[in-house]
Amino acid sequence: MTEQTPSNPAVRRAVILARGLGTRMRKADDAAQLDEKQAAVAASGVKALIDVGRPFLDYVISVLADVGITEICLVIGPEHDVLREYAAAVSGDRVTVTTAVQAEPLGTGDAVAAARDFAGDQRVIVLNSDNYYPREALAALAAAPGSALVGFDREALVTDSNIPAERIRAFALVAADGGGHLRDIVEKPDAATLAAYGDSAPVSMNAWLFTPAIFDACARIEPSVRGELEIIDAVRLLVAEGETFTVVPAAVGVLDMSSRGDVAAVQGALAGIEVRL
Repeated sequence: MTEQTPSNPAVRRAVILARGLGTRMRKADDAAQLDEKQAAVAASGVKALIDVGRPFLDYVISVLADVGITEICLVIGPEHDVLREYAAAVSGDRVTVTTAVQAEPLGTGDAVAAARDFAGDQRVIVLNSDNYYPREALAALAAAPGSALVGFDREALVTDSNIPAERIRAFALVAADGGGHLRDIVEKPDAATLAAYGDSAPVSMNAWLFTPAIFDACARIEPSVRGELEIIDAVRLLVAEGETFTVVPAAVGVLDMSSRGDVAAVQGALAGIEVRL
């Protein structure tokens, strides 16, 4: 583990991106066996609050607390009163949970920018709200110097996650140099790119550690071809300008709560996990 020093202070803050529209989760799935309460939350699109023994977000926050995070900010939409109420209810023991509003769903870069005041002058971990990342991956991320991201082993994701292999093949590929530092990220790689990078190339599942430089970068990017402000474009800008991003290797599975068909597998995988908020 990297030693915490004045130039590499311990990471105590995390941002969870919960502004997503939950489009896939809203879709009916006749094969998904949801109870009435789960189905109601799924229909609302607020997938992070689906009950899988307790709200999914409880597990995400608990594991962040396990690796030393004491302050968490949920980036939400203006309509998400249920997430404001949730934050107030779970805040105050191991972690303080607050919210920041992303006024419109303009992309992940814009969502991260909404947490600028929360982050202040500190480094922050930034995660998706619909993924459960194992403790060992988050601990290694928090211990990294400067800026970093987790580079997940594709084979481990296939064997230890609830994510189908065909979906994993579409995840962003991470290109690192010989020193383990990020060179580029390739989103939605085609077959030729997958072949060129090889089976050992890690993938990104949006588990980031950012310095405050990310917020100025988010303010300077242009919309992507999808018309969104993408966090990956802000990262590319920083790399081009000399910011070093450590690629933290992780041969672990990640639980994904994207659709109704994911609920049963996630619930089973989390059944033995202790939650302390």
